[in-house]
Parts: sequence; structure tokens; C-alpha cells
Amino acid sequence: MQLRNLLFMLLILVLCYLSFSIHASVTNPPLSSMDEPILPSENNSPFSQMPTGMEASSPGVSEIRVVHHEDLNKRILVALIVASTLLVSILLFLSCLWIYRSKNSKRSDTKKGQQSQDASKGLSLGPILDKFNPLRMTGKKGSVTVIEYEWLVSATKNFHEDNIIGHGSFGSVYKACFNDHFLAAVKRIHGGGPDAQRGFENEISCLSRIQHQNIVNLLGYCIHGDTRFLVYEMMPNGSLESQLHGPSHGTSLSWQHRMKVALDIARGLEYLHECCTPPVIHRDLKSSNILLSSTFNAKLSDFGLAITGGIHGKNNIKLSGTLGYVAPEYLLDGKLTDKSDVYAFGVVLLELLIGRKPVEKMSPSQCQSIVTWAMPQLTDRSKLPSIVDPAIRDTMDLKHLYQVAAVAVLCVQPEPSYRPLITDVLHSLIPLVPVELGGSLRTTES
Repeated sequence: MQLRNLLFMLLILVLCYLSFSIHASVTNPPLSSMDEPILPSENNSPFSQMPTGMEASSPGVSEIRVVHHEDLNKRILVALIVASTLLVSILLFLSCLWIYRSKNSKRSDTKKGQQSQDASKGLSLGPILDKFNPLRMTGKKGSVTVIEYEWLVSATKNFHEDNIIGHGSFGSVYKACFNDHFLAAVKRIHGGGPDAQRGFENEISCLSRIQHQNIVNLLGYCIHGDTRFLVYEMMPNGSLESQLHGPSHGTSLSWQHRMKVALDIARGLEYLHECCTPPVIHRDLKSSNILLSSTFNAKLSDFGLAITGGIHGKNNIKLSGTLGYVAPEYLLDGKLTDKSDVYAFGVVLLELLIGRKPVEKMSPSQCQSIVTWAMPQLTDRSKLPSIVDPAIRDTMDLKHLYQVAAVAVLCVQPEPSYRPLITDVLHSLIPLVPVELGGSLRTTES
């Protein structure tokens, strides 16, 4: 706006100057180019004393006047040329200045747009990636940083066993301490054959284009010989599995925090099913793949088995998953849809509610699933309170307990068509989570 006003004022000044110069040249011709005026004598009448040779001198006066007009025209032409040149120069300068400022404005708008997108995701990646920028990187693939192997060795103290924070299907996960005490989690995949290679590539492909507040952030990767590495943001409270079935046996997770975890998982799945194009089926949702931040924000991880698209059959996908979380139709017929993720979500919800593992050994040769064991008691309101995890028993409103149990029962229905969409599950859970934890429940209501 200031540049536009400046341009307008300069144009007015130049035009005023040009108009004034021309007007002055026309109305006030220079005296030096004209004859001296002939003053009449005091004693003689100008008519009686007019010389007889006046007629001869009249052509001379006419010739002087012609010379004056030619000189005036030259001055006007010079003034026009000078003013035009000055005007064109000013216009060119202002045009260049406007183009330069426009480019800077576009860059600034683009940067602001990227920052606002990061903010809408719930976690700005700027502070995290800034930690990597001044350090050693070998290149980039998409939006994922390629990190040098020597840097990972130094950050994990040569992958010392004291830094192991978890185990996966194809390797271990290490705590890595980079400069300025910046922590990250490094998954080390050693060997594993084609399946490990496909999972590694699938993880990079998915997480480089999927960014959501309830999906873990992939910060970088590395390939060193036959070993591959994935670097994630650090989640201080580990996995949901370690919180529920580890040494603390769920004592760190109150009823409200468990409902928040369930809500976060539902939000992450809704993003995969409804917002991604094409939709993404996680295919390996389980408590060990749900990571918790320092404030118990839950994020989905491990997208090595994730696939895109709608309905898949046993002819075009390989049967994969974890026993206890696999939907019956996928286990028996190889049929895979988004309802398969809903079934796994129902199993995780039962873990949060009851505190038991999805599959437990009854004897060396017999196992029992949490679904089979809990289903008859979930629908009996007199028995339901007695099967709740002792760590949270009698700490919730019974009405809320019955609602969560009803959602879990619907999610683990054997028939996929009877299961709700994850969006419906999400809307059922929001009223059960306090406002300060991301839901709509007021403290006075609980």
C-alpha cells in the first residue's frame, strides 16, 4: 500500500512539473529574444512623428517574431524530452521495486502457510528439523532426511544395549541422543529378507506423506550395507503395551487418560481411513504400535504393513498381522477392509478397559483371546464392573463405563458389516473425554 501511494504521488509531481514548465514557457517568453519596446515621445504624437521608413521596417519586426516562436518550440520540445525521460526512468525503477517486493511477499506468504499447516497438525516439525539442519546429512528423499551412519553410531553409543527401548519384528529400537540433548528413537532393521525391505520402504513411503497429530513423525532414515535404520521422534512414555502390561501394570494411566488414548487412536485411524487419498489401512494396529508422549498423547506407529485402497482379498495380499488383533474375516478368508482396523481398535479398547493382554495362555497347549473371554460379561451390567482393570476400578462413572463397553462390543463383532465406522466410534468417545484432554466432557459433568 505504501509503495502504491508513493508511485501515485511521484506521478502527480512529475505531471505537475511538466505542466508548469510548458505553461511558463508559453506565457513568459524570454525578454532577450524580443526587440526593445519603442516608447512615444512626450512632445510629438506617435502618428505625426512616425518615420517614413516604418513600412520598410515592418518586415523586420515580423522576422524577429518568427525566430522567437521557433526558439520557444525548441525549448518546449527539450522540456518534453527531459520530463518524459525522467518519468520513464521513475516508472522503470518503481516497477522493478514492485516486482522485487511482490516476490518477497509471495515467499513470506508461502512460509507462513507452511507454518500454519504445521501448527494445525498439533506438533510443529520446525524445532525438530532445526536440530538436524546444522548437522551432517547426505541428502534427502522426499521430505525425509537421509542421515549418515556414523552420526547414528555416535548418538546411540555404538548401539549399546543400555540404549535399547523396545523390540520390533525385525530388530530393536534404540534411544539416540544427538547434539543439544535432542533425543530420537532409532529402529534398527538387520537382514529380514524381502519382507523387511518392503516394510522399510513402505514405512518411508507412508510417513513421508502422512502427517497428523496422532501419527508418529519420521525424522530420517539410513542404509548401511544390509542394515537399515528409521529415525522417529522420541515418545518418552513408550508404548501402550509397556504401560498396561509392563512393570507398572497400568497404574500410570487413569480412566480419563485411557479414554484420551482411545480418542487419540480413533482420530489417527479416522485420518487414515477418511482423509488420506487413497485411504490407508494400517493392518497392524496393536498396543505395542501405539506410542505415548510425555503428556500421554497417543500416536500410531509402524506402518510397515500398511496398504492403500479399499477391499483386498487373499489373492492380492499376504496374510500378516498379530494374533489377537487380526479380524476373523481377514484370518479366515484374507478379506481386508477398513473394518479390519476397527476390529483391532476394539481389542485395544478392551485392553484399556480390562487391563489384560489380547491373548493369554491358559495352559501350555491352550490360549484364550480377550474377546472370547470378555464378550459375555461386557453385555452384563452386573458383571462388567468386576472385570475392569483393578488399577482404575471404581474410578469412573458407571454410565461412561457402560458406553465404552458398548463401543468395544460393536467394534469386535465377527461380521464386518455390524462394526461401526471409525468416525462413528470417534463421535461416541468425544463426550467421554474431558475438555482439557481433547474431548467435550466438562469437569462438572463427570
